[in-house]
Amino acid sequence: MADSIEVIDAKKNTNNRDFYLERVKTMPLLIEWASSEIRDDKEVLLNAVRTDGGALEFASDRLKDDKDVVLAAVSQVGWTGCYASNRLKDDKDVILTAVKNDGQVLYYASKRLRDDKDVVLAAVTQKPLILKYASLRLRKDKGVAIAAVSKGKKKVIEYLAEELQKNEEILKLLEE
Repeated sequence: MADSIEVIDAKKNTNNRDFYLERVKTMPLLIEWASSEIRDDKEVLLNAVRTDGGALEFASDRLKDDKDVVLAAVSQVGWTGCYASNRLKDDKDVILTAVKNDGQVLYYASKRLRDDKDVVLAAVTQKPLILKYASLRLRKDKGVAIAAVSKGKKKVIEYLAEELQKNEEILKLLEE
């Protein structure tokens, strides 16, 4: 399939900062065809991720480690937390913002944040089955269990600690 006119223009302007600074406001994923210097330009990337967080995929490694850029992306599209640097996957603000938009991001969170009750509660409230990626300690936590189960996902029970799988209050929630 032939490239669109917009992609052809983007490829012709790969080093043109002004072109990308404006164009990514309406077509943020064109950043894919920008030069590495432009994909490392914070102002250009912020314009792109504010319109479509998915543009974070094409950011430089330096900007994937920039909290402002990553927060702008995950505030818009939570799943883009998967593109964050390892340092930011261990940043509670970043991951909490991301899981509130897409609980699936708990999968990419650091081990420490998979054991953070605020983060896990936000994640399971948004996507109950993500409980399977929470720490064992929090899979034993009744409050976390109730948050996950009350979304009506019967399959969640298999990720709960054994003692909670038999808890009357939790079993009753599953029946509702």
